[in-house]
Amino acid sequence: MWESVKEFASEFFVTGDPLIYGADVSIVLSMIAIVSVLTYFKKWGWLWREWLTTVDHKKIGIMYILASVLMLFRGGVDALLMRAQLAMPEMQFLSGDHYNQIFTTHGVIMILFMAMPLMFGLFNVIVPLQLGARDVAFPFLNALSFWLFFSGAMLFNLSFVIGGSPDAGWLAYPPYSELAFNPGPGQDFYIWGIQISGIGSLMTGINFIVTILKVRAPGMTLMKMPMFSWSVLSSCIAIVFAFPILTVTLALLFIDRYLGGHFFTLDGGGNPMMYINLIWMWGHPEVYIIVLPAFGIFSEIVATFSRKKLFGYKSMVFAMIIISVLSFLVWAHHFFTMGSGADVNAFFAVTTMLIAIPTGVKVFNWLFTMFRGKITFETPMLWTVGIIPNFVIGGMTGVLLSVAPADFQYHNSYFLVAHFHQVIIAGVVFGFFAGLYYWWPKIFGFKLNERIGRWAFWLWNIGFYLCFMPQYALGLMGMTRRLYTYGWDKGWFEMNLVSTIGAVIMGAAFLVQIWDIAHSIKHMKRDTTGDPWNARTLEWSIPSPAPFYNFAVMPQVTSQDDWHERKLRIEQGLEKPAKVELEPIHMPKNSGIPIVMSMFWFFVGFGLIFDWLWMAVPGFIGVIGCMVVHSFNYDTDYYVTVEEIKRTEAEAGRVIT
Repeated sequence: MWESVKEFASEFFVTGDPLIYGADVSIVLSMIAIVSVLTYFKKWGWLWREWLTTVDHKKIGIMYILASVLMLFRGGVDALLMRAQLAMPEMQFLSGDHYNQIFTTHGVIMILFMAMPLMFGLFNVIVPLQLGARDVAFPFLNALSFWLFFSGAMLFNLSFVIGGSPDAGWLAYPPYSELAFNPGPGQDFYIWGIQISGIGSLMTGINFIVTILKVRAPGMTLMKMPMFSWSVLSSCIAIVFAFPILTVTLALLFIDRYLGGHFFTLDGGGNPMMYINLIWMWGHPEVYIIVLPAFGIFSEIVATFSRKKLFGYKSMVFAMIIISVLSFLVWAHHFFTMGSGADVNAFFAVTTMLIAIPTGVKVFNWLFTMFRGKITFETPMLWTVGIIPNFVIGGMTGVLLSVAPADFQYHNSYFLVAHFHQVIIAGVVFGFFAGLYYWWPKIFGFKLNERIGRWAFWLWNIGFYLCFMPQYALGLMGMTRRLYTYGWDKGWFEMNLVSTIGAVIMGAAFLVQIWDIAHSIKHMKRDTTGDPWNARTLEWSIPSPAPFYNFAVMPQVTSQDDWHERKLRIEQGLEKPAKVELEPIHMPKNSGIPIVMSMFWFFVGFGLIFDWLWMAVPGFIGVIGCMVVHSFNYDTDYYVTVEEIKRTEAEAGRVIT
């Protein structure tokens, strides 16, 4: 009996690696600390009522952001481990198998469990406020989307200590990801972790499209909508067309592995290239899904800190929509070397070059907005200005990669690694950092420390250039990606060492940001204005942080940058604050069904990973049961009384007359 238990435990848990044991201890200690604190301060009820069952878009946004910071830490540690292994030739810090697992989890976590939730966090916190709405169109669906994302992320991360991590790269190309070559549970953790969170992402896309099209404030036509909301709309349009492709692709791979199908194996008449086409039909739009909202963030920040209206508003809108559409017509440039022929390669080369045009338009829009503006360089603006040269380099190297004959030389090299990170880190991550610094006062009611924020900015940027500029040269010198070691005779040592030093500096920059948050909380100076940046859009017209009902009175929009225009009219004496008539506010009730349903989805995924139908089947029945219970639950909403509105506004320092 004891021997059977030992044998099961040795196969079920990941053993034999000191790094894993260290992580195990850290996880256990963290869990004990969290449970102890919640129990000591008697916060379990508060946690359930205020957060775990909430349907408030702002709290859901904060939970997305917290989850993304945790995932940034995990993905960042993976990156540092890889760079430590490559710092010197013939290093034995990581084994080849462990290195394969780490670059796989790093890619998946950073794209799907860090960038996506950080983006969804900003969607949730800001978009309804910018639109003058009380919540998103479907609050229950919004909560369910978050918990599905969280369940998928936890399932994927569990592979670190149970069963073993996937090791077939962040896109899991067959045939290596098929059962014959990859029989362990790691690849199934990959499939179900992404599958469950992907369903949540698709729901979020649908929710925000409906919110933007149907729940705007009176008078806010589409062409009066803030640019960040436009960027969210274009991103969500891409989500609803791209994520079903991912869902189907992973389902087919699961059928291959679980039921012995042959969609992507040559043995039974399948074709692995079909998988690669499908995954990139999702994968390339995915890059634009996460970068488009960053463009919206830059546009808001540039206009605010240049004290000018955004230059070329309509051209910016059209550029984003065009990018959203063209992003579906470029996927084959990821495998020009497949041998599709000159005509196919020429088509995808041209479409890839075309997408650079609307992308470049936005850079000119930002530059012309700054031209003759009264620019100030607070931290959000610093990030935005710093991003422009970074993103231009990333864009230009992308155009180089779009030249099919030249791509045969760059393909699978470190040149590609450098280009990809130049776009994703400098374009997406830095963009979301800019958004966090900009909207932090609106989310939490106080600004982050400017001096520490500038330290973080410079450390991130210096570290970034040190880390990735040498990788362009390494690629041209012949270093291929996913290489876990190299010899002294290659001549790559110096460049790799500099690259590793840059990665360490970026790791230090992350710690400085955590310090910034802790310092700002300790020395908190409450924002009593609701508009600390003298900004332009509706979210700044209400107290910070926003009341749970957002707007005591629905705003009436008359122009672009409506809040800025209203402030001008009041300053010029053309408009006086109007007497308002408060009315009860209709709000959704919290619900525990989303978190319970996501737990059942977790059981479904975990059961199928280990072929435990005794767990998967009840889990699936639980999912159906949650749907039925929710369908017959009619106690889903309530009204906030006028007295409570007055009391809440008074606590925020506003007197409604």
